[in-house]
Amino acid sequence: MTARPFSDPTTTALGEQRAHVDFRGLETLWLNTGTLCNLACDHCYIESSPKNDRLAYLTRGDVRAALRQAAETRQPLRSVGITGGEPFMNPDIDDILADCLAEGLEVLVLTNAMTPMRHHRQALLSLAARYPALLTMRVSLDHYDPALHEEERGPRSFRPAMDGLRWLSDHGFPIAVAGRTRWGDDEEDLRRGYAELFANEGISIDAADPEALVLFPEMDEQGKTPEITTACWQILDKNPATLMCANERMLVRRRGAQHASYVACTLLPYDEEFDYGADLQGAVGPVPLNHPHCSRFCVLGGGSCG
Repeated sequence: MTARPFSDPTTTALGEQRAHVDFRGLETLWLNTGTLCNLACDHCYIESSPKNDRLAYLTRGDVRAALRQAAETRQPLRSVGITGGEPFMNPDIDDILADCLAEGLEVLVLTNAMTPMRHHRQALLSLAARYPALLTMRVSLDHYDPALHEEERGPRSFRPAMDGLRWLSDHGFPIAVAGRTRWGDDEEDLRRGYAELFANEGISIDAADPEALVLFPEMDEQGKTPEITTACWQILDKNPATLMCANERMLVRRRGAQHASYVACTLLPYDEEFDYGADLQGAVGPVPLNHPHCSRFCVLGGGSCG
């Protein structure tokens, strides 16, 4: 009987040795502030919505404890990524940002730049003034075509996002945009379309810069994708040290849990196989590439949330 693909952490369905990624030290700590969001997108990998609270709000205490653990274990931590849900719905978000920035860490916030962010504008201006160049805001704008963006995020979602992005640009924040490739556009055409949009809107983003305009491949757990074997590194000419799980972990708080816990990466917040518990020491081992996202998004898609 043939094994199911991605069912065994050490061996593929064909009996080959599954690839894994060794941990090289925590350089980026991701914080999932909770899965509640003001939008319910059609293809949200984490199924965020106004009703999904499978991941509860992280607290300021959770984050302080994680920063303390990173210091105590002498991790080479240099940056924090903040994601959700919509991070600006978390009631502790201003304090969480302040605590991370006070440590001298670079902070990247993933936001849809809509109403929740607007309620925090004064706090953001204050933090940006105190910690210039450390706070970067990356706004989700799925496509430069408003109709396609709203196909994913819902009616009347494009203009508020653009207004929030323009406010960030006008006030000098380091900014980036996250787009998606789900409609099959050629990358050059996509970047050209975004460049025209940014120019028309007066937004200071270089669409040719892959860090300023990040174009994410799609994720589909049900779609077929090859399992990654140890031989794939040489076949694909890919260094496993370049994958997210080599130097990143994410902190989550599951609904009803006593403590926050670390998971392998931003893409696997629910899978208990990739949950390493509340102690950072338990999260520093190798990660088997035992999930379709590992193959489709990271190894073959070249995606990285950072």
